[in-house]
Amino acid sequence: MRLNSKGQVTIPAQPRAEHDLRTGDDIEVIEVDNPLRIARTKGAPARGQRLVRRLRGTADSRDIEGMSTDEIMDLLRG
Repeated sequence: MRLNSKGQVTIPAQPRAEHDLRTGDDIEVIEVDNPLRIARTKGAPARGQRLVRRLRGTADSRDIEGMSTDEIMDLLRG
């Protein structure tokens, strides 16, 4: 891996899959006996929780009454 000019690294696909890391997950870099380690942030909301929080309050029954499922999905996706 290579550190870019913004201080970012790309975690390879295999370790991301093995540790179920997804886009938007909160992680932290910690020092343990000198080496740096990447760890999921404890207490961070899960992907589903973030999604529900983002969608909550985007529409109510008056907004979607009479709409098809596809129309509702388009509304939610913004």
